[in-house]
Amino acid sequence: MDDQLFRDRADASINALKKALYTAEESAGFEVEEQHGVLNLVFDEPPAKFVITPNAPVKQIWISALSTSFKLDWSEAANDFVLAKTGENLKKLVARLANEQLGEEVVVL
Repeated sequence: MDDQLFRDRADASINALKKALYTAEESAGFEVEEQHGVLNLVFDEPPAKFVITPNAPVKQIWISALSTSFKLDWSEAANDFVLAKTGENLKKLVARLANEQLGEEVVVL
């Protein structure tokens, strides 16, 4: 995948995630912030911040959450960025991590 294709896919994936998160934030305990292509989820209780960012040099989307770094690669089969270890796509992984942070199943993306 060349750099432009990565940027296009990463931008589309992060924008779709952002829209889903804006809808979810109304019923969940977090706020969505975006700065320079980096998406942040800020939690009030318990306090935490998730950072979701494209990493162009390695063509991955990185998530820093729950004191862990998650690195998602593009999957042609899933037509999405996927965490190889679990097979979760970007939205499913972020929903699971947010629910773990909140301690309840309130986020559905």
